Order: sequence, then structure tokens, then C-alpha cells
Amino acid sequence: MPLLPLLPIFHRLNREYFDGLLVKEHEPIVSVRWSDGRLRNTAGFYQRGPSVAGRNGCQIVLSRPVLINLPKSAIQSTLCHEMIHAWIDRVLKVREAHGPNFRARMQEINASQNEFEVNIRHNFPVQNKRPKWIATCPLCGTSSFYKRLLKGAACKHCCDILHGGKWHASCLLIYEPILRN
Repeated sequence: MPLLPLLPIFHRLNREYFDGLLVKEHEPIVSVRWSDGRLRNTAGFYQRGPSVAGRNGCQIVLSRPVLINLPKSAIQSTLCHEMIHAWIDRVLKVREAHGPNFRARMQEINASQNEFEVNIRHNFPVQNKRPKWIATCPLCGTSSFYKRLLKGAACKHCCDILHGGKWHASCLLIYEPILRN
């Protein structure tokens, strides 16, 4: 399924659920775009800050890999979720994640329609990264799987028992790559 253009959906949701407040002079006050393909663990996010390249330093990014094969309702739900974050930040000028303002607007939107449902957490299928490393404690032999190398990671159990809970170099984990067929 080809990706849907996000701006028409954004403008419709803005009119219907945000009283048009996320647009000024026919332009969204936040940029809206699809991810470049690297966003694989979440359906989308809202971001604001001096390093954000979007309109007014704000952007909503939806995950191409997560949403591409899902129905339109998943795109609407995710976009609306992120628009609530933008509305709280840009219109209400409040700093909160999924607090009372978010929950109230989410419940209002869900009660007013049945086309999609906004949730705090999605349950869309995401690809789980397989671990690439196995780390072993040289003292107790306990092994754990890791997706990436962590410099200076030590065995908590051995640090607790042998060094009074303080980090010690003797407990540094030894990493070995997991070989795949």
C-alpha cells in the first residue's frame, strides 16, 4: 500500500478536533512528515527544540516501517495522538506527556467519533531487534543478551556482593558477538 499524504489528514483532524488551532495563515504550526525508514520501534513522535528542523522547531514524524501496511485508521490514530502533543505544547503551552490535558482531549476525540481510536500506547506490530552480543561476567559466569555494546558495564550481582554495591573493574562484562546462520 502506498503511503498516504499526511497533510490532508492533518488539516481534517485539525478542523474537527483542534478548532483549527494547529494552523496559522493556512500553514501548520508544526511540520508533519513520514520517517525516512529508520523509525522502527514506535509509530510516531512529536518533537520540539532548537535542533529540530521542522516548522518553528516542531515536528510530527510518523513511522513508515510501522504504519505502511496498516489500515488508514492506524495512521489517523497515530497522527491524532501526536497532534494532541503538539496542541498541548503549542496552544496550551503546557509541558506534559500523557497527563490530564492529553487524556481529556484523547477521551473527547474518542467519544466524538468511531473512525479510529487514540490510545496512549499502540499495539501495532513492530520488529523486535535481535540481540547481537552476549555478555558474561568473568567472576560468576552469568550471561545476558545485549542489542549493543555498553562500555563500562559490570555485573551488578558481583559488584553488590564483592564491592559493597560499587562499580569495580574486576566485574566488567566480557562481550562476544552472537553468530547467526
